[in-house]
Amino acid sequence: MEGTLRAVTHTPADDLKPSIRSDVTVELVKHSAADSDVLWAARVSTAGEQSLDELKKDPERSKGLINYLMRDRHGSPFEHNSMTFFISAPIFVFREFMRHRVGWSYNEESGRYRELQPVFYVPDESRKLVQEGRPGKYVFVEGTQAQQELVGRVMEDTYVHAYEAYQEMLAAGVAREVARSVLPVGLYSSMYATCNARSLMHFLGLRTQHELAKVPSFPQREIEMVGEKMEAEWARLMPLTHAAFNANGRIAP
Repeated sequence: MEGTLRAVTHTPADDLKPSIRSDVTVELVKHSAADSDVLWAARVSTAGEQSLDELKKDPERSKGLINYLMRDRHGSPFEHNSMTFFISAPIFVFREFMRHRVGWSYNEESGRYRELQPVFYVPDESRKLVQEGRPGKYVFVEGTQAQQELVGRVMEDTYVHAYEAYQEMLAAGVAREVARSVLPVGLYSSMYATCNARSLMHFLGLRTQHELAKVPSFPQREIEMVGEKMEAEWARLMPLTHAAFNANGRIAP
C-alpha cells in the first residue's frame, strides 16, 4: 500500500509531502560469510589451518560437521563471519531490533543532524489488526473493513498533523533535535546493522515464526518482515548452516 497524503502547509519545501509505506527494505550491502568460515573455525583445533580445496574434498563430512556443531550447540565457529544490512523500517521496529545487543552493531540515521523525511507506516490489508486472548496466550485475527479504514484514516491524519508541527518548529528556527519530539514511531528510519551468523540465528529464533521451530515465538509482524528478508540473504550465503539451523529446531547454538 503506497500513496501520497495532502501537502503539508508549513513546510518550507512545497514538494515534501508525507508518503505512506507498508513494506520494509532490507539490502545486504557487504559480507564475508560462507559455510567454509564455520568449517575453518571448527577444524583448526584438530587440523590446523586448511585450504578451501581441502574443505571441498568431502562435502558430506563438512555438512555433517556443521550439523553436529549446531545440534550440540558449539556456537563459536558460527561467529567467524560478517553480514552488513541496510534496513529501512518504522522506528518502532528499530526499538525492538536494538534489544538484540550481543554480536550486533548499529548505526541509525540521526534526527539531530538531518531533517527527517516524511515517510510513514500504514499496514496493508494483509496485516492482522485484532488481538484476542491474554499476554502469552494471544493470537491476532483479521480486522473488519471498518477497522482497516479506521486505521488508515487515523494514522494518515495523525502523520500529517505531526509533520506539520515538525516543519513549523523548524521554520521558526527550533533545533532539529527538539522539533523531532513530535514525530511518531510510525516514521520510517534507516540504519546499517552488522551481525554474524550466530547472532542472526538468535534474532531469527525470536523474531520469526516457523513451522520447524522447537520453541514457539510470537513476533510483531513488522519486525518479522525484516527477519524474513535477512534470513533469505543469509540462506543464500551459508546454505549448509541455514539448513542445519532449520534441521535442529531453529535454536541458535
